[in-house]
Amino acid sequence: MAMRNLNLKAAYRHCVALAAAHYENFPVASRLLPRRLREPIAVIYAFARTADDYADEGDHAPAERLALLDQYRTQLDATLSGAAPADPVFIALRDVITRHALPPQLFRDLLHAFRSDVTTPRYANFDTLLDYCRHSANPVGRLLLHLYGAATPENLQRSDAVCSALQLINFYQDLAQDIDENNRIYIPLDELARFAVSEDDFRVHRDSERLRALLDYQIERARTMMLSGAPLGNVLRGRIGFELRLVIHGGLRVLDRLQQCRDTVFARPRLTRTDWLAIFWKAVVKSN
Repeated sequence: MAMRNLNLKAAYRHCVALAAAHYENFPVASRLLPRRLREPIAVIYAFARTADDYADEGDHAPAERLALLDQYRTQLDATLSGAAPADPVFIALRDVITRHALPPQLFRDLLHAFRSDVTTPRYANFDTLLDYCRHSANPVGRLLLHLYGAATPENLQRSDAVCSALQLINFYQDLAQDIDENNRIYIPLDELARFAVSEDDFRVHRDSERLRALLDYQIERARTMMLSGAPLGNVLRGRIGFELRLVIHGGLRVLDRLQQCRDTVFARPRLTRTDWLAIFWKAVVKSN
């Protein structure tokens, strides 16, 4: 038993270190969160980060990436079936799922999204893109609500809106990176056609009024989605609610910056110290 506890503690330390080693736009297992939640959130992040690296990082061919993700899914299924894992991420993950009664399907949904990153570089319409968000982003918000003990139907619905909006915002920030590094376009093809924008416009980073109009349309839809979920930040109490309000207002601020950078659609906006002060103030006063 002592050895098992030692291995579990080491597994948690591994996940916390992995979370701390990666830069993200929004805080991971922030010190704003209650101490009891920081390690579980770091474990969830470590699970997702590892799978995401299989899908995106390195020089693997698509078939190799899918094989790595399949092996990861096999490890997950074995862990959920009661097998004793050797990987520290799964050692900690099994404890987190059991201790907090987390829905296992949400972890399978994440892996589904990472496979889509490899197999689906284009989306025909917004419904199919939103389905990707349901697997890639929404499970994270739902897992957090289960950790918080706040997974009511209304909270889950609002969380889905916030998480899908955040996923879309990430797409709009990374237009150049997605097409240059992974040949991906995360704007629906039918909407490209509606605004008379071609895939070649993305490949050569061709700014135009048509492309700016297309991005304005995307930005306003994401803003509407974010605002529909924003009341969740006021429903959740204490530091958890404050953390969520920071994330929501951070996302809205990025949308503002994207809309202001109309002459450089493919440039990634960077939030300034002034931006972060404004985000912090709005989170403090619970402003939408």
